[in-house]
Amino acid sequence: QVQLVESGGGLVQPGGSLRLSCAASGTDSRILTMGWYRQAPGKQREWVATITRGYSTTYATYEDSLKDRFTISRDDAKNTVYLQMNSLKPDDTAIYYCFANLPGPDAWGQGTQVTVSS
Repeated sequence: QVQLVESGGGLVQPGGSLRLSCAASGTDSRILTMGWYRQAPGKQREWVATITRGYSTTYATYEDSLKDRFTISRDDAKNTVYLQMNSLKPDDTAIYYCFANLPGPDAWGQGTQVTVSS
C-alpha cells in the first residue's frame, strides 16, 4: 500500500517562502502523476499543481492564480514531489495535501499546515 508523508509546512511571514515535500513509500513502481491540493479553513479543497512523468520529460500544471509563485518538481529516485512556494500571502494559509495517481484509488497524505501571518 502506497503511503505519502508530507513535510515542510509551518508559520511564515507574508512574502516569505516554504518548500513542501511529499515522500511516497510502499511501492517499487514509479508513480507517474503526483501533485498537491490545499484546503483553507471553511473552504473546499482546491487543486494546486500536478506533475506527470512522461516518456522523456515531465509536465507540470498549475492553478492559474498560483503558477507565478508556486513551482512543483519531483525526484524520481526518491519518489518524492516538492512544492516551492514563494511570495506567500495570508490567503495561502491552508492544509496542503499531497496525492498520487495510482492504478487503483489515489493515495493521499495526511496534510501539512501552512500558515502565512505576521
